[in-house]
Amino acid sequence: MSLPETTAADWIDHPDALQAWLAGIPADAAVGLDTEFMRRNTFYPQLALLQLGWDGRHALIDPLAFGIGDALQPLLGNGPAITVMHSASEDLETLAPLLPEGPHILFDTQIAAAFAGMGLGMSYRALVAELTGVELDKGETRSDWLQRPLTTAQCSYAALDVVYLKTIHEQLVRRLQQRDRSDWHAEDCARLKRRASRRDGEPQPQRAMRGAADWHASQQALLRRLLLWRDRSARRLDVPRPWLLDDTLAMSLAQQPPTTLSHLEQRSRGQRALRSAQRNELFELLATAVSAEEIAATAHIPAHPQGEAKKALGAMKQVVDALAVELDLPPGLLCPRKALEEYVVTAEWPDLLEGWRHEVLHERLTALLPG
Repeated sequence: MSLPETTAADWIDHPDALQAWLAGIPADAAVGLDTEFMRRNTFYPQLALLQLGWDGRHALIDPLAFGIGDALQPLLGNGPAITVMHSASEDLETLAPLLPEGPHILFDTQIAAAFAGMGLGMSYRALVAELTGVELDKGETRSDWLQRPLTTAQCSYAALDVVYLKTIHEQLVRRLQQRDRSDWHAEDCARLKRRASRRDGEPQPQRAMRGAADWHASQQALLRRLLLWRDRSARRLDVPRPWLLDDTLAMSLAQQPPTTLSHLEQRSRGQRALRSAQRNELFELLATAVSAEEIAATAHIPAHPQGEAKKALGAMKQVVDALAVELDLPPGLLCPRKALEEYVVTAEWPDLLEGWRHEVLHERLTALLPG
């Protein structure tokens, strides 16, 4: 497939061609990487295209034509190469079958931009415009990337997603060094990589259901049981979680379990992937009494801060905002509000605030805990 000269890239659909393309890259290179994937009807994202860039060379690799994982592992998975990506979370999940532990060294340009004082959650398009003056066309965002052949417009769009990563990386490295934020950035990239490499899902998914915070412990345990089943089943069947059991129905069933299978069938109409086999499994889960061991293993759902906790939250937020100004960081990067709310209610230091955040926040915030 040909591309406009300004975004020329090699189309690679054979393992020998990929090996030849990779052979010229030094082991310690900074390699730009992006993916195009589809995730409409599946649990797992479907990798449709892999884009690589290094030293002015760019490649569009077709994962539908051959298995590409073994070729990538030596350079990106095991070696000292730096993998430069933008907003890498979903891409890392998509690449998990090929790079199970993720790239050995990840440099996320969106995270770097936040540490460099450019704002939280900056898009690739905005970052390219800010650092290079180039305005990118995002017209192919909703393309069907699984179609073959890809159009020239699709290929150009995909190539542009790595063309500017080299320039962006070099500028952001300098800015991080000037601000003495390189270590903090590397720590957050490693955290992102660990989260993306998790294979068994969230062990306490009920904690996200704040509406069930005042439920009895046995009901919270039953809710956890249903959500864990949903996650396991969605992975096994490769369907989106809500197709089996949406959040509203999960909470309704945990609070008021159906007494008969026909009652469950009535209440679960519209769940696209909930066939008879899954419905029978679900009914058995609902009919089985919650044990004391299961209750003990269920982390309590943190409530919304009230009373003294709400006052403490306000005081903590002021401290975070002031410190964010002092450090020239977005407050949401320094300490997400969700983490503050969890801490002020549970008095248990959140995992999200470990590492460098513990060093700068723990003493200040602990002093403000209520009671």
